[in-house]
Amino acid sequence: MIEIDPTVTALDLAPQLHRLFELSAQKIRRLHDRWHPSDGAPVFTVEGRYTSRGWTEWTQGFQFGSALLQFDATGDRSFLELGRQATLQHMASHISHVGVHDHGFNNLSTYGNLRRLMNEGKIPGDPWEHRFYELALKLSGAVQAARWTDLGDDQGFIFSFNGPHSLFADTMRSLRSLAVAHRLGHALMSEKDRKISLLHRLIRHAECTARHNVYFGRGRDAYDVPGRVAHESIFNVRDGSYRCPSTQQGYSPFTTWTRGHAWILCGYAEQLEFLESLDNRELEPYGGKRTLTQRFREVAETTANYYLEQACSDGIVYWDTGAPGLMRLGDYRNRPAEPDNDWEPVDSSAACIAAQGLLRLGLYLRARSEDALAERYTQAALTIARRLFAAPYLSENLTHEGLILHSVYHRPNGWDHTPPGKSIPMGEASMWGDYHARELALLLLREAAGEPGFCFFT
Repeated sequence: MIEIDPTVTALDLAPQLHRLFELSAQKIRRLHDRWHPSDGAPVFTVEGRYTSRGWTEWTQGFQFGSALLQFDATGDRSFLELGRQATLQHMASHISHVGVHDHGFNNLSTYGNLRRLMNEGKIPGDPWEHRFYELALKLSGAVQAARWTDLGDDQGFIFSFNGPHSLFADTMRSLRSLAVAHRLGHALMSEKDRKISLLHRLIRHAECTARHNVYFGRGRDAYDVPGRVAHESIFNVRDGSYRCPSTQQGYSPFTTWTRGHAWILCGYAEQLEFLESLDNRELEPYGGKRTLTQRFREVAETTANYYLEQACSDGIVYWDTGAPGLMRLGDYRNRPAEPDNDWEPVDSSAACIAAQGLLRLGLYLRARSEDALAERYTQAALTIARRLFAAPYLSENLTHEGLILHSVYHRPNGWDHTPPGKSIPMGEASMWGDYHARELALLLLREAAGEPGFCFFT
């Protein structure tokens, strides 16, 4: 398990954070200068060059959102203009995209970041521009909420691009789109002018995910390990019954794909922040604020603990906790992760996402004066960040377009690049890994400076 350093601080990491954004600036510009819309959204690198993969266009927002995070971290307005113009020119189709569960990824990273920057006074306030961002976010939240599978008894979930039978772990971080749209006073309008609450669908999706995708080691899950996550849950859409766990990108339905696990950890930690911003009266129909907070916190803490137990000593994880080649690596969890091995790839992107979840959970608990537990999670996040933002993960090679190396996309499909002479993928980056590294680094920069953090619903 991870060896948490209790002494490291965000201020200690400041030189690494500044170096990360120095490299980030050059990599964003390098990709922007040669990228063309006809190439498709950049997804992952092959031999250091970002390539697309026609599955779903879920990474476009990370490309342009990275420029906005770069501006936020450095004040370089050229990145603001890059992100703002690219959002205007290329993101409209993602607002109305009815075929994906990824609105929180694409649209919160672009329109959401621009609105946040304006709300924080980082960019000049223009009423019409502000309304433009808000309109985009309202529509995005409603379109995302419309992908609904009704399970009966006032239960249901936002279904994945696999179809109405499929509940993905990933979607917990796309719930942000419903949350923001609800905060802006929006609702989904259906037949006969039926007004559907986006908050209602957010809460019901989160509960369905907690019940079926997360294991707690008791009741239905007595045979399993607390904190483990199934990437996908399958339902019979005719009668609403749960059928079985599944996976698309993990090793098996009965092992934990670590990036799916990270989406759950980060998603529930963020939603705890969101619940705190709501009035109890809004939440009374769902059991009240205290009940919901306890449930979301149970998921966040249980998955956080599982991550800390399954991670290597430096806090980095391999791509799946049950990957078959791990047994060849011996006592791999009690030493630093080894990206250059012969059996199984690590996934630095899972570590980037999980570290942000751990940090947000820790800060949430700190605000409630639960200091011992808060310190455990925040120090774990700092320990992971220190490792991620240095070799062999931080890419110092300016000809390589990726920022954080040793990311994995889709191991079962064989989409990841395996270098010549190697037996597993290694040495490449992903658009989501790079984006979440920048998001984590920005949070830590603010923490180092003693400034308030940021959240998606600011």
